[in-house]
Amino acid sequence: MKTRITELFGIEHPIIQGGMHYVGFAELAAAVSNAGGLGIVTGLTQPSAEDLAKEIARCREMTDKPFGVNITFLPMLKAADYPGYFQAIIDGGVKAVETAGNNPQEWMPLLKENGIKVIHKCTSVRHALKAQKIGCDAVSVDGFECGGHPGEDDIPNMILLPRAAEELEIPFVASGGMADGRSLVASLAMGADGINMGTRFIATQEAPVHDNVKKAIVEASELDTRLIMRPLRNTERVLANSAVDRLLEKEQRLGKELQFSDIIEEVAGVYPRIMTEGDMDAGAWSCVMVAGLIHDIPTCKDLLDRIMAQAEQLIRERLASFVAS
Repeated sequence: MKTRITELFGIEHPIIQGGMHYVGFAELAAAVSNAGGLGIVTGLTQPSAEDLAKEIARCREMTDKPFGVNITFLPMLKAADYPGYFQAIIDGGVKAVETAGNNPQEWMPLLKENGIKVIHKCTSVRHALKAQKIGCDAVSVDGFECGGHPGEDDIPNMILLPRAAEELEIPFVASGGMADGRSLVASLAMGADGINMGTRFIATQEAPVHDNVKKAIVEASELDTRLIMRPLRNTERVLANSAVDRLLEKEQRLGKELQFSDIIEEVAGVYPRIMTEGDMDAGAWSCVMVAGLIHDIPTCKDLLDRIMAQAEQLIRERLASFVAS
């Protein structure tokens, strides 16, 4: 399948693996790229620029296909070494960067000078238009269904994607609730040029996370996510667990008096314990409602082959049958 996204990144299938903390290691990124998609190494999971350089080199040993690196701009007590991370990306010959969080404008000249394509994650049309204006090559449009931070507008993809198609000139992918060929075909119908998947890729054989995490996703239904940190206007969609229950109780009890420090135990530094050690109640971790559509743990190749076969069947058979000849 050829779309503007496959042409932009030089990939076979219009499917991107989103950056995920303590999930986006070389093993997963290489497996996705080898399967025809665009694998993404998560930059800030690596503790230093030197470590990211090593992870890029490790990924390069596992695939000769294009892959990218995610860089998320977040407010931190100790600022990340963004200059070092970007230098590692440049030195590693990576030609695709997924940015998220704050505006990447400061880094665009450096990335452009080095021939790097930038896709920025956005949760609104206005932010997508800003990304287009500053020179991003593509955007990932994240609907309210998405795991992680869906923004504060609460616009689902059935509305957000067509609105993005009306306004944008650059290509975009749909993110949030993407799991199979139906997701891809629906996204293409609404104007997107592909899809970005996160949670679905956690439940694959190559994802370097604890089996408890994969099992939790497979066992979850579409009713098992919660929205946290809404009072702080830093909304995050996470999988329900006992830590999330405690956090929500604090939010309700403290009301307008809630401070981030009140919930830090449930949200700060929990990813290694969850993803690596399999402690599923250690804290809050991002998960999308699409868990309700995830029923198995295939290889990345089997998953992408299945998605593309289902998409082609839907387009050629089911949808074509509705059009009078």
